[in-house]
Amino acid sequence: MHTPIQNYIPQAAWAQLQQLLAHDNLVVKIKNERKTRHGDYRSLPNGKHQITVNANLNSYRFLITLVHEIAHFEAYKTYGTHIKPHGKEWKYTFQRLMLPFLNPQVFPHNLLPLLANHFKNPKASSDTDTQLALALKQFNAPNNKVYVFQLPLNSIFKLYNGKIFKKGKKRTKRFECVEIKTGKLYLFNPNAEVELIQNNHE
Repeated sequence: MHTPIQNYIPQAAWAQLQQLLAHDNLVVKIKNERKTRHGDYRSLPNGKHQITVNANLNSYRFLITLVHEIAHFEAYKTYGTHIKPHGKEWKYTFQRLMLPFLNPQVFPHNLLPLLANHFKNPKASSDTDTQLALALKQFNAPNNKVYVFQLPLNSIFKLYNGKIFKKGKKRTKRFECVEIKTGKLYLFNPNAEVELIQNNHE
């Protein structure tokens, strides 16, 4: 028996969300955690459209992710498949679909100003909005993870795949981090969730 979608979202959002999901050819699947994404949208060969969302998201992030993916479906339906995945058509659609949810019945008061600011120009991932990501994280189940931007310079940290890195300086938007084993340089999103191993202040 699948857990119904309404169990994953704020209760006050369900009536509005049902209207967005009322398409015969739209299927929503709830998946186990995927480390690289919160959700995705795909047009299937049989003419159906499939949205997947990670089951481990807190209810506010789940709702934002689900509406993000519905916006892909709506944007392609309205503007055709030639548009950019996160271009102006998608942004406009995401803003329009999300607006009815941006109220204190659905979201806590402290999130609303951050959401209002984010939806002036929504990004491909809410994770790139540092303030919003940090505010949403407080509603997660407790874990031992921290964001890369929170770590002091030269800290040693571990990724979900077991690889170990040392945090370096920030470029324009991302942090240079060196993989300890190979010496290779990687660029990390400030909001990548990692496990701190050694806190080196230098």
